[in-house]
Amino acid sequence: MALLNDISEALQKGRAQDVKTLVQQAIDAKTPVREILEDGLMAGMGIIGEKFKNNEVYVPEVLIAARAMNGGIELIRPLLVEAGVKERGTVVIGTVKGDLHDIGKNLVKMMVEGKGMKVIDLGTNVTADAFVAAAKEHSAQIIACSALLTTTMGEMKEVVQKAKDAGLRDAVKIMVGGAPVTQNFCDTIGADAYAPDAASAADSALALCTA
Repeated sequence: MALLNDISEALQKGRAQDVKTLVQQAIDAKTPVREILEDGLMAGMGIIGEKFKNNEVYVPEVLIAARAMNGGIELIRPLLVEAGVKERGTVVIGTVKGDLHDIGKNLVKMMVEGKGMKVIDLGTNVTADAFVAAAKEHSAQIIACSALLTTTMGEMKEVVQKAKDAGLRDAVKIMVGGAPVTQNFCDTIGADAYAPDAASAADSALALCTA
């Protein structure tokens, strides 16, 4: 449908007002809300995610596109509830204790939301206990931990251990990422997934939620 394609293209260009106008037109035209979400908004964010992964767009473009997407989602959120459209999963995300960096975490959050998942953002300097408590409270499928400092990476191991202690390891997958983090480190601490960039993280999160 041309209108959904227009929503996707406006989102990719970061034209928030155009996205809102087009989403409203789609609502007025009685377009099923799931199609507006999946074939319009999420399709556009998916293309931005791929371009970001391939270094065809950069952080500012992602932020602007995400803002445009959020404007569209605000309009359809009540209709999603009415239509019984469920989120594809819940992810608890945060930067680990001792680390105040949040740009990477925020990018992952936007990309994950772009895949239709709910994100509980705990911010920065998050303790292992706080990650586990939030995962329990929100019945999350995933805990996603970010670290930019090599000195704070060890806290990710603590998150894995605390999740085990709480009896959550069968129910909750643990993802790790950040500049100093590697697949080898992920394997060593017993986490479930590592992603080198925000777009890959969103793909992994969706795969883990739908596995």
